[in-house]
Amino acid sequence: MLRDSSFLCRCLLALLGALLALAMGAAQAGTQASGGAALRSRFAATQPLLVDSPFGGPLVLESTEAPRLLQGDVYALVDHPFAAVSAALANPDRWCDVMILHLNTKHCRRGVEDGVPQIELRVGKKHDQPVAAASLVAFGFRAVSATPEYLAVELQAPQGPFDTHDYRILFEAIPAEGGRSFIHMGYSFGYGAISRMAMQVYLSTIARDKVGFTTTARTQPGEPPAYIGGIRGLVERNTMRYYLAIDAYLGAASAPPAQQMEKRLRAWFDATEKYARQLHEVDRDEYLAMKRREHARQQQPQ
Repeated sequence: MLRDSSFLCRCLLALLGALLALAMGAAQAGTQASGGAALRSRFAATQPLLVDSPFGGPLVLESTEAPRLLQGDVYALVDHPFAAVSAALANPDRWCDVMILHLNTKHCRRGVEDGVPQIELRVGKKHDQPVAAASLVAFGFRAVSATPEYLAVELQAPQGPFDTHDYRILFEAIPAEGGRSFIHMGYSFGYGAISRMAMQVYLSTIARDKVGFTTTARTQPGEPPAYIGGIRGLVERNTMRYYLAIDAYLGAASAPPAQQMEKRLRAWFDATEKYARQLHEVDRDEYLAMKRREHARQQQPQ
């Protein structure tokens, strides 16, 4: 019995390191690039929600749970010019600087396989961890569209730990008035019976008090909101973490190069603390020290 429990714990930790750390959009049944015209239509339809957003800024977060598929989507109006957004995120070389901001990302390396740019992640615990002990997930990078009016890029990994599969990040953007951009970031992955069981164990034990952002019921004035939990809560937390990583990366781009990394780290942590009920995991000093070490490790020759 003890041996079985130990095996389950090891399986659970390895799986959760991947599921909780990755910001990958859906498999073929999940999130996909909509095209510039469709994203502009979505922007127009979403404007009332952006104005009345509970996030304290123009942002909408959605999540869905389908059989064997989880998906999260953020739509936001950001204070970054489209030209700058496109120049940065259409380049696969920039994505490791985005991905390393997440607590669970222990290492990120750019590569090429069969002529396709690769973003190779090591994902694991929220605390210090050797690279070799973290799970490797390799994403192919594809620029779907990069025009003066629309950007769409995908990061896709067919396989993940255990029976998870079809990870994908989708990022789309269009220009908006006032030198801003309207962006969409989609995250989803497919899973099987083993990984669903592992997630359920995790969510009923270690993460039983974790919540997402969607409210589940109307509350009386003065009462705290009731938030969704479970698997959808998990997806919402990671969708938000990766959206905030993209925003922090873009916000630091105008700083001198030597200061950009530190500015990104501080901006990401401060942004997550605005939603501490959902996203707080470690204190500021621990996060900054860990990420400085991981960033330095990432600069070493492979």
